[in-house]
Amino acid sequence: MPDNPDTLSAPNEKTSAQPLQFAGGKIDQDLIFSIFDRLDTGVWIFDFDHKHILWANQKALEITGSATLEELQARDMAADMSHSVEQRLRQYQQDFCKHDVSFSEIWTLYPQGKAQVLQVVMSGIRLTDGRMALLCEGRPHHEQQPETLRSAEALMHTTVMISLYSEDGRPLYRNTASRAACNGLETSFEDQFVDPADARRLIDLVARERTSRLVANMQTSAGKRWHELTIRACHDAVTGQPAYLVSEIDVTELHETKERAQYLASHDTLTGLSNRTYLKERLTQVLQTARDNTQLATLYLVDLDDFKMVNDSLGHAAGDGLLQLVAQKLRELAGPDDIVARLGGDEFLICHLEGAKHDSPDWFGQALLNAFASPQLIEGKPRQVGLSIGYVHFPEDGTGIDQLMRHADLALYQAKTDVKQKCVRFRERMRLLRDEHQTIKKDLERAIRDDQFVLYYQPIACTRTERVVGGEALIRWQHPDKGLVAPDEFVPIAEETGLINEIGMWVSRQVGRMQAALSDQNLDVPLSMNVSPRQMSDPLFISRMTSLASQTGCQPGRISLEITESVLLGDIPNAFETLSVLKQAGYRIVIDDFGTGYSNLAYLHNYPIDGIKIDRMFMNDIASGGAIVKLILSLASALDADIVAEGVETLEQRTWLSENGCNRFQGFLYSRPVPEERFVAMLSSQVRIAAM
Repeated sequence: MPDNPDTLSAPNEKTSAQPLQFAGGKIDQDLIFSIFDRLDTGVWIFDFDHKHILWANQKALEITGSATLEELQARDMAADMSHSVEQRLRQYQQDFCKHDVSFSEIWTLYPQGKAQVLQVVMSGIRLTDGRMALLCEGRPHHEQQPETLRSAEALMHTTVMISLYSEDGRPLYRNTASRAACNGLETSFEDQFVDPADARRLIDLVARERTSRLVANMQTSAGKRWHELTIRACHDAVTGQPAYLVSEIDVTELHETKERAQYLASHDTLTGLSNRTYLKERLTQVLQTARDNTQLATLYLVDLDDFKMVNDSLGHAAGDGLLQLVAQKLRELAGPDDIVARLGGDEFLICHLEGAKHDSPDWFGQALLNAFASPQLIEGKPRQVGLSIGYVHFPEDGTGIDQLMRHADLALYQAKTDVKQKCVRFRERMRLLRDEHQTIKKDLERAIRDDQFVLYYQPIACTRTERVVGGEALIRWQHPDKGLVAPDEFVPIAEETGLINEIGMWVSRQVGRMQAALSDQNLDVPLSMNVSPRQMSDPLFISRMTSLASQTGCQPGRISLEITESVLLGDIPNAFETLSVLKQAGYRIVIDDFGTGYSNLAYLHNYPIDGIKIDRMFMNDIASGGAIVKLILSLASALDADIVAEGVETLEQRTWLSENGCNRFQGFLYSRPVPEERFVAMLSSQVRIAAM
């Protein structure tokens, strides 16, 4: 015997007889090999694992073109073995380990490059070390029609899975690819399907149409895979009985790509919620369900308060995390039949189906608010998250999707502008108000064209001398029908529509001309004007402001730009860079309505701030000691910033301010805003009195 116990060898003429060792005992080799060598059938044993012939009879040596057994044993059968053949042999090994079976197939061997077509019967034989080997019995196949041979080769090497099943679903034949994908030899047609109903549907279609096609989820040796199956009715060539010929192609990657594309087209990638594209289709279904079941469907539009501040101050990662947190909470609150969608940005929609009646019609909206009443963890830190909610009831507030969305948007707009009521239902007056806004917008566009705006100036005075030391420009609209319109009635609409950019530049030009004119008349006092966040977001704002001096002859150093604290807290991108450029151009930067935002000393210290204006709401604090005003005065001193108190209406307030180091004030105590001519007259009078 050779050193390798897995191998078997035949004695040559010079070798004495030795026992041949099999798992079951010892038999004289001379007798065994003389019998095998007399056979007209090639017999050989193949080692699956090492890809070598362990033993072969004389006929097998002739078939393989080998002079001796040793020469055949030395051949590396893996050297030119195709993947399909190797896969097929592995299938045999697995089948032999599990079942006592044999297979008969037509194989083409290529000894010394010459094709040998054999009818091979294969079965398993256990080696002495316990491993399974392949016992082959091969006879020349005489019906060597080219089409037959090529068909057999194609069936073995193709990646298309081809199978033949009897009418009751028993497997009659599987090619290499089909056998590799199948979980077991006896697996029936129906048992391969994840959903057996798919198999039955296919069979029913074939019964009517003789052929059918389906993409189905299949149980395979590689797990669940998507296959495209084509099935045709035929007959078994051996028995003549009706059968089904099935060809399968693995389309898992294509199917998953298609599903992924469909998912991406209908879902928001950040939150996994339905997106606006998919929303209409789903809303149509849900509203129809509500109509059929006489249910109340409510559409809630949800918007995050101060999301931009979180996004810009904490970074986009924190903003994304907040959106995902909100999406998750909305999912948890929604019912199984509800729709939760992200419309874009920080706006979400929930379509909630109401079952039993509740005392409060907006109970679900209030539940949404309550879910965010306590601080939420963002980037590992607790932060307050505010919501504004506008909602409509179907069908009371609208019957069409577009109408419902418009009405919910109007209610949301009301909720965002209302400090106390954050969950608002649509009312007809909101639509009327929006129509009024549209009318005002058109009138504003005409006002810009026809130059219908005028500037009033409110004097800024010294708390000690009561002399005018500056003035704030305040816009008014000289409406042809309504007369003089206050800014509160049109500036918010100008902000919303973007018209504030053109109106703001008109104000800038007028203030520039006014400052130059006052300087020419030796009435020079600093002027200030309000700049909104929307203006600072305008890409043309900086270039227009830096060219203002050459256009009007003004001195930028005598003009203050009043901004709100929200500008510093993320309402506009690149706020620091914008303010720095304006500062370099000579303008003074003043924070208006200070104390109504969330500024702190560390935050303000990073910006080029020249002055602070204390909001009028804190003047009432003076009567109780003025602790908050004192704190703001200390903050201004730490920033080395000038300070002006707004909304001063009593002599006691002015006296207190003077005694506590606030030297400038404005308010009705001294003067209401006055027309430009009146303001110039006040300055001229002041100069004349000083000259006496």
